[in-house]
Amino acid sequence: MCPIISALELKEIFYNENLIILDARVGKEMYQSYLKKHIKGARYIDLDKDLAEIGDDAAYGGRHPLPTIEKFAGVLSRLGISSNSHMVIYDDKNGANAAARVWWMLKAFGFDRVQVLDGGFQAAEKKGLEFSWGEEIFDTEILIKKKDWILPISSLEDVENELQHNSSTVIDVRDAYRYKGESEPIDLVAGHIPGAINIPFSENLDQNGYFLDPKEIKEKYSKILQNKSQDLIIHCGSGVTACHTILALDYAGFPIPNLYVGSWSEWSRRDGKKIATEN
Repeated sequence: MCPIISALELKEIFYNENLIILDARVGKEMYQSYLKKHIKGARYIDLDKDLAEIGDDAAYGGRHPLPTIEKFAGVLSRLGISSNSHMVIYDDKNGANAAARVWWMLKAFGFDRVQVLDGGFQAAEKKGLEFSWGEEIFDTEILIKKKDWILPISSLEDVENELQHNSSTVIDVRDAYRYKGESEPIDLVAGHIPGAINIPFSENLDQNGYFLDPKEIKEKYSKILQNKSQDLIIHCGSGVTACHTILALDYAGFPIPNLYVGSWSEWSRRDGKKIATEN
C-alpha cells in the first residue's frame, strides 16, 4: 500500500468500515483545537502521552523515546484499532508534526494498511472533507500483543560505531541552521553529530507543502547518496521529524532505513560526545 494518500483519495474511502483516521497534530492546547475542529471521525493521538515514554534524563533516550511496545498496544486498543484496520494519519505540518511518527510506529508494530494524508489538515479543508467537533465515540478493541518493533532502530552506540567504520550514512533531517550550529531553538547545544550529512526533511516537499513525486524523491536521494553507503540511519532532534524522511524514502521505493530515536537531543546531552559545527 502506498504510504501517502491524497485528500481526494481519502474522500473516496471515507465511509469504509475499517477506516480509522488519526489526528496527530502537536502543540500547546492542541487537544482543545482538536475538540473545536477535526476531520469527522478522527481520533486524537498525543505525541507525548501515546507516542513516547518521556524519561527524566534526555541524555538517555532523547526527548521522545519510544514507549514500550506493550504500552503502545494499549494505546491502539483504546483507539479501537484492530489487525484489520486501515489507518490514515494527519497533522497540520504535512507529516512532520507527528503523523509520520505515528505511521512509523504502526508499521513497526506490524500494520501494513497505514497512510499519511498528503497536505494534512489544510488539504482536507481545501478538498472539502467533512469536519466535526467535540469528542468522538467509538468502541475499544481487544489488546493486540507483539514482542518487539519490527522496523530497524539504531542506538547512540550504533550510530557512533557505524560512523567510526564508515559503514552507514547518517542523515540529519533538521533545518540547515540547526545542523550548522548557527542556533538551536529546542535542544541545549547547537551543532550536529560529526560525520552526519544534512538533508532537511522540508526538501521532501514541494512549494505548496505536498510531497514531491516519488520519482523526484528517488532521483534526489540517489544523487546525494552516490558513492556513499546505502545503509542509512536517519535522525532529527528527537526522533519525530526523522520519520518524515523515512516515510518519503519508503514512498520513493527505498528500503526503510534505521531510525535513531534518541537523535540530537540524546547525542548533544551525552557526556563526552563530540559536536561539530560549521560556524
